[in-house]
Amino acid sequence: MTTHNLPWNPPPAVDVEALPVGKWWDAVRAASIVGERALKTLGDETGAVIQDRYATLYWLVAVGSATSWHLRQVRVLTELADERTYLGVPPVSWTTGPRSHWRVPLGPGRYLTDAWRLREALAEADHAEYGPMPEGRQLCYRCQLPTDEPIPVTTETTTGVDHTLYACPTHATTERTPRDLTAAFRTKRGCP
Repeated sequence: MTTHNLPWNPPPAVDVEALPVGKWWDAVRAASIVGERALKTLGDETGAVIQDRYATLYWLVAVGSATSWHLRQVRVLTELADERTYLGVPPVSWTTGPRSHWRVPLGPGRYLTDAWRLREALAEADHAEYGPMPEGRQLCYRCQLPTDEPIPVTTETTTGVDHTLYACPTHATTERTPRDLTAAFRTKRGCP
């Protein structure tokens, strides 16, 4: 692949290289459960995507185009005022796992993803996987700390009323999969 048109040089075919975000591009990181659905939604409209060995997906977007996003299991990586953030970028020739690789290869016309389209796809995936975002912060039922990213993990019934129990992203990965809970909600409400 010709990369001479890029404003930066991908690493040589030797190893992953830590490159600074916020210089040539910002990166949007999404957990696999949300990222896979968003990738499917974007289809051919996605730019290049890196997948790490944990199945986390990273889209490259224009610097400053993805600010103030509030989605569960999604982080915008950019340069901060007081510190540098780096992303491990694999060589262009690495297009299969299990190590970090280009899930959607870097290529002519396939570099940056439109941030607005990515935000829409990730928001749709967030809602499909975790259901509606509850109002305000919720307590993680495991660590009892408030979280801005409440992920439904189970329901409990007290005196005939169902209550959703939420977990923070750290503890949600150790509980029932959110997809199972979301499917249970839909079945209970008679939704497809």
